[in-house]
Amino acid sequence: MIKNKAKRALAFSRYFVKYNRQFISYVILSLMCMTGVRLYTIGGFFELQPFFIDLGFILLLGSFCFFYRPQKQFVYLFVLMTLYVTTAISNAVYFNFFNSFASISLLTAITQVGDVDDAFYHGLRWTQFIYILAPVTFFLINRRLRSRDYFSYVAKFERGRRLFKGIFLLSVVILGICAMTLSGVAWSRLVKQWNREYIVNRFGMVTYQLNDIVNVLSPTIVSWFGYDVALRNFQEHFEENPFVKSYNDYSDMFEGKDLVFIHMESMAGFLIDLKINDQYITPNMNKLAKEGIHFTNFYPQIGVGTSSDSEFTLLSSLLPTTRGTAFVNYFDRTYITIPNILREKGYYTFSMHGNKASMWNRGIMHPRLGYMDFYSSTSFVATETIGLGISDMEFFEQAVSIMEEIERTHDSYMGKLITLTNHTPFRKYDAFKDLDLTHGDHNFLQGTRMGDYLISSHYADEAMGKFISMIKESDYFDNTVFVFYGDHDPRLALREYNNLFNFNFETGTLFTPEDDEYINYDFYANELNRRTPLIIWTKNQKFNERHDYFMGSIDVLPTLGNMFGFYNPFALGNDIFKKRNDNIVVFPNGNFLTNKVYYNSTREEYRAISLEEVISEDYIRNGRNYSETLINLSNGIIVHDLIRRAREAN
Repeated sequence: MIKNKAKRALAFSRYFVKYNRQFISYVILSLMCMTGVRLYTIGGFFELQPFFIDLGFILLLGSFCFFYRPQKQFVYLFVLMTLYVTTAISNAVYFNFFNSFASISLLTAITQVGDVDDAFYHGLRWTQFIYILAPVTFFLINRRLRSRDYFSYVAKFERGRRLFKGIFLLSVVILGICAMTLSGVAWSRLVKQWNREYIVNRFGMVTYQLNDIVNVLSPTIVSWFGYDVALRNFQEHFEENPFVKSYNDYSDMFEGKDLVFIHMESMAGFLIDLKINDQYITPNMNKLAKEGIHFTNFYPQIGVGTSSDSEFTLLSSLLPTTRGTAFVNYFDRTYITIPNILREKGYYTFSMHGNKASMWNRGIMHPRLGYMDFYSSTSFVATETIGLGISDMEFFEQAVSIMEEIERTHDSYMGKLITLTNHTPFRKYDAFKDLDLTHGDHNFLQGTRMGDYLISSHYADEAMGKFISMIKESDYFDNTVFVFYGDHDPRLALREYNNLFNFNFETGTLFTPEDDEYINYDFYANELNRRTPLIIWTKNQKFNERHDYFMGSIDVLPTLGNMFGFYNPFALGNDIFKKRNDNIVVFPNGNFLTNKVYYNSTREEYRAISLEEVISEDYIRNGRNYSETLINLSNGIIVHDLIRRAREAN
């Protein structure tokens, strides 16, 4: 009996292949596109679950073609394949630029590409468009079948509705089996969609994109339900965790002083004290770190908003939203930020950036953050342009003159200077001084992306050194505290870091795993290396302090608030001098970092900072729960404008 069923199944398979070659071509080519974009972004070659879920949806959607006669099925299937290819290309390109997957809610961020087109086009690869071969191949297959009068022949044997039922049922069975193997955690993350990489890795590309559409186009009643949950979480959290002034050695040490942030574009922490061919890459930042209060394990908590997320989180002590960006999608919300707090205290607040005010919607968002004036590209005279705008050298020189005038006309002020030159793609410009990145007859890093980044960073450091010299020589700024911070790491490929850290200067080759000097620079090493500088500095006082506490952008407001004597009652970060080694750095994708462990939410695994230390499951579970709570709480505050509602209620 089983033998007979096997024979019938084999016979049906042969029959199906013989009379449905167009449909089979559609399935294979579509599946190659969906699998390909997943493999070339997050990997996971041996992950069968997303493969079969993609297959299930491709069969499900394609089954409706059997309501048409064979000659007419091509248009329907071609439209479906075009949608798959568009999904594949847009996600491949978007992932390269934002290190995340595309979303309808994020499409408004694409308008920012016009401001960074140099970096955008530099990052394009022909492999990101290889998926277009699928519809081209499908068209050629259809043309070939037509030339052989295939469709007239198979029309005699076509059983459309029967085939529809069979394919539809097969797809439901595949999806049903996959659904039963998924954990409750996986379903929860699918609904929340704040870890896109996890969803693609567990559910496949088709599910991710369909789920994103559902999330973005959810009916109003769902939004109101989400509001109720977010409001309850908000109220319960701050009732249980009200702001309480903490006192430590740093409390009120800067009270009454002026405050200026220096937002250092793409300045990475590993550059400090890095020397190549007896030349420091960032000599001025090295000196600054030794003179000031230097936090060595500072991690920007950014999402797709990159620089704008870094600004937002640092100023508000909220995490970046997981749907869109605060600067573009939620610019009309009420936020309690450092500029807003100090403005209420009588400070004059300002921001400066050498690019267009439209970049990352700063022209609209900066006033919302509390800046009274925004000095953008129209406020500066650019005789030397590098990359996206005025060079850092000219920017700092003109900024100091403006700041001196501000100090002459205002009793207290708070401001931010946003640098520009060290923005990707880090191409070598005439203004950059040459760094000798060769070693003997070996090119080492010359002409590589890492080499370009080191040269660009060296220039940015030189410009910053000139700025510091002008501050020291000025008759002003005796009462000003400067906070220098890197907005995010340069986001270079792992191979670029391997070329840097594993170069053998004696042989001109790379160390291999068999060598004692070899550094295993893997995913976790790269994640831990994403730290950037955070340095508090004044011109008249040398602190000479170094702190190794793990902290994120979200902790800057509470830490500085304790030092300056202000606070945000809805801050989600911690005063690092109170929290110290118990701090948890939560990233918008659900990953978290402590002084003991880095947890990867996508892979549901972790790496101990010290490989000799044993981490308990309770420790990981508590970290996961804390991270999820913080992400949901922050999202609720931003999306539902809960700070405004709380203020109105009072």
